[in-house]
Amino acid sequence: MIKTTNLTKKFGAHVSLDSVNIEFNKNESIALMGANGAGKTTLIRSILGYYHPTSGGVSINGLDPIKERVKVLENISFVPQLPPPIKLSIAELMQYISVSAHVDTELITHYANEMKLDIKANLNKSFFKLSGGMKQKLLIAISLAKKSNIIIYDEPTANLDPKARDDFYRLLKQNEDEKVLLFVTHRLEEVKDLVNRQVYMDLGKIVSDERVGS
Repeated sequence: MIKTTNLTKKFGAHVSLDSVNIEFNKNESIALMGANGAGKTTLIRSILGYYHPTSGGVSINGLDPIKERVKVLENISFVPQLPPPIKLSIAELMQYISVSAHVDTELITHYANEMKLDIKANLNKSFFKLSGGMKQKLLIAISLAKKSNIIIYDEPTANLDPKARDDFYRLLKQNEDEKVLLFVTHRLEEVKDLVNRQVYMDLGKIVSDERVGS
């Protein structure tokens, strides 16, 4: 599903990824951990095709995320740590996602309701003006509704209260089959019951990669 080969990314003299070789396959739920500056975000942005490798490469379902980015992103859901500054209303955002990514708006509403977010009452509100928790719930609902086979969450529970976290975990448990779930996190205890693999990065390298749980 996801494979990096000698993936190196430099910013000037700084080496952010140092010849990283790793594979993430379906039915794996991975916690990607490490201190700030370890290279986690650079790895994710390379997978998404935001960054061009300095050397080496990335393959997503056999495709190059730079050259075939549109096709690659069709199969990936990504929820960033900081919600993007979208100025559309919720109704406009859902319509845009429905058309551009072929996502069923009824399904978005279903998952939002499961996260205790009342979309119908907020349809005309600007996404930009929602609380951090509401933004996060909506982005999670969209990520689940998209039916991707790769879902990447960057600090997914940062803005969620404990009840919303429980809802999030419950929904993920129902949706984890035949997928790669990749959690970028500082808090292993929050995702440890969801993951079957723990990967630590430091200074642009993979320093440990362990299977855990069942």
